[in-house]
Amino acid sequence: MEQLVSTEWLANELGASDLRLVDASMFLPSDNRNAAAEFEAEHIPGAVFMDLSEIVDSANPLPMMLPGAEKFASRMQSLGLGDGSRIVIYDNSPWKSAPRAWWMLSQVFGAHGVAVLDGGLAKWKAEGRALESGKPTIRHRHFTAWKNDKVVRDKAQMLANIDSKAEQVVDARGAARFTGEEADPRPNVGAGHIPGSRNLPYSSIYNADGTWKRGDELKAVFEGAGIDLAKPLIATCGSGLTASSIVFGAHLLGMESVALYDGSWSDWGSDPETPKATGAA
Repeated sequence: MEQLVSTEWLANELGASDLRLVDASMFLPSDNRNAAAEFEAEHIPGAVFMDLSEIVDSANPLPMMLPGAEKFASRMQSLGLGDGSRIVIYDNSPWKSAPRAWWMLSQVFGAHGVAVLDGGLAKWKAEGRALESGKPTIRHRHFTAWKNDKVVRDKAQMLANIDSKAEQVVDARGAARFTGEEADPRPNVGAGHIPGSRNLPYSSIYNADGTWKRGDELKAVFEGAGIDLAKPLIATCGSGLTASSIVFGAHLLGMESVALYDGSWSDWGSDPETPKATGAA
């Protein structure tokens, strides 16, 4: 199974005994949408709902921080995701949240056979494919989790990287947030970006219909942002959500050393001691 699968491929695989389908739609408070309610109203047949807002370190005041391996394994088991499953993730979110679930499952917590559905629910619906409603019946399965800290960066590592420049930092937020022209929506969080970072708004790596740019077109977007595909990369954003799209895109391009700053700007921007740059990269 490829890391990115088509709606046609999924339609042919629906009902396979080892296939697990996950709706990982996530919205921000400003969206005024309820992901769980939308899932119950309509979803791809056989899907379960993964609540990304709950699969976090609840003891940490920062949003979206990774949970421990034990909590993650417990949540996956309760969704019927187990060892040996082929897992396909989709979303219906403007923030493209499926890559966050993909990153946690396949990169951080050791699941094999995890893919993202190209175009998500919107493309599936546009093609007139089957939908169902209601809550699914879930059979719990064993999920073995171990945490791979090599793909996660913290603030201390990011501070050290400013001097070493060992890894290029790529910010997935919009240009106005990156330059500091637009204030951060979170209270007590400064404006701007991590010094030395590049700006690649996550939306620029998707086509207008929500499908992924591929091949030379995707490569051109990364290189146009000043990113060297041969060098290690750390993705960052506001809270670690849209940065996951940068990570997934980098993997589609074959980049081998790709990490994510888990705290992202909510961590960096809220610390008055961290250096902050404004203006273009």
